[in-house]
Amino acid sequence: MDTLFSNVSVVTMDERMQVLTDAFVGVTDGKVSWLAKKPPQEKPKQIIDGTGMVLMPGLINCHTQLDLTLLRGYADDCDLHTWYQDRVYPREEKLDDRAAKAAALLGIAECLRFGVTSVSNLSHHVDAVAQAVAESGIKANLAQETAMYLGDDFDFETYPDCQAFVAAHEKWHGFDQGRIKIDAGLQGEPTSTYQLWDALSEYAINNRLGIQLHLSERKADEDDCLDRNGLSQTELLDCHNIFGVRAQAAHCVALEREDMQLLARRGATAVHCPTSDQKLGRGRADVLAMVRAGMNVALGTDSPAASDSLDLLQQVRAAALLAKDRTGDPAALGAPAALLMATVCGAKAQGRSRECGMVKTGMDADLILLDFTQPHLIPCHNILSNVVYSATGRDVCMTMVRGKILYAAGKYATIDLSTVMKELADHAMPTIFADNEEAK
Repeated sequence: MDTLFSNVSVVTMDERMQVLTDAFVGVTDGKVSWLAKKPPQEKPKQIIDGTGMVLMPGLINCHTQLDLTLLRGYADDCDLHTWYQDRVYPREEKLDDRAAKAAALLGIAECLRFGVTSVSNLSHHVDAVAQAVAESGIKANLAQETAMYLGDDFDFETYPDCQAFVAAHEKWHGFDQGRIKIDAGLQGEPTSTYQLWDALSEYAINNRLGIQLHLSERKADEDDCLDRNGLSQTELLDCHNIFGVRAQAAHCVALEREDMQLLARRGATAVHCPTSDQKLGRGRADVLAMVRAGMNVALGTDSPAASDSLDLLQQVRAAALLAKDRTGDPAALGAPAALLMATVCGAKAQGRSRECGMVKTGMDADLILLDFTQPHLIPCHNILSNVVYSATGRDVCMTMVRGKILYAAGKYATIDLSTVMKELADHAMPTIFADNEEAK
């Protein structure tokens, strides 16, 4: 046995939602090998005293753009068109692979600090982001964001976004025994046409890949799609087999009941991004209606350019509170259900249900420790409630992926932050903001 967590409270997130106190969790060869109220007879190589700590599955962020970390706080308090067209997109265009990798490493460090052990990333520069993921040890489903407009000369074999996607699939899919997965990626219905949808879905189906996309981001987008096509975004994309593979659909704020039922039949996941949607005024996703329709619902932060933070526990709390506010029912989306969205449901969304999302023997040791000795977590009448309503990512004191501690007590095992910061200062920030001295 490599590591033993002793005398720790364990939030298992298993089928029975067991919470064990004064328990012991053993890790061997990257897997959970012991889970009991008593210690194993086998002597471990190291013991981590879990007194006053809560051990739980690592969190899974199912929608972000790590290479936009450098735009945190750059486009605040403006309408969505201004935010994207006038602020974010012009800077995003200036990113090169070197800057994107540095930004991704910064984002991954933030994720690990806040207890995130796996991310779904939909953005450009997929190869650069994959390099950062490979070095850091975090898990990731990576998708090259693709878009095209009517009039574009489209050939899947030569179109730049599609070339980058295929190259990433051939180079990175299955890396490190599946630690990296490559998905197809679609920016969204408003920024693409049927030629791209058909080509992406065909490639994904033939290669058994998932797909990541933005869906139903605003009611105005849905109304426009209905006017143009007589179909909702969901119905239109489904006609082109976009949901013929495992799909992670971000936002979903304006889905009609029929869309939810269709997505449920297809096995698609809605990725709820509550703070991003609130900040950009997109609307409030009806999470309870999606669940009642049979959909899997996971959580995402969106990019730091949109939500300013990669703290997924903030999203857990926000999701629970928004559901209560929307329904007027304080019992809506209780703490266990909200936490399921960030663990079990996230693992399902990524196609990783057999490997993570629970603390369970035989599964990957993707584990985090929260320090419950802090004043804001005392008293603790209910561990799940404290995790959801009182804790933040800053209470995470250790993050482990496949049995390897990647973050603990302010230190990173795989990321040299000083080198990352130098790269940001010397190259990434000047590249993005060369014409903006104030933003530098």
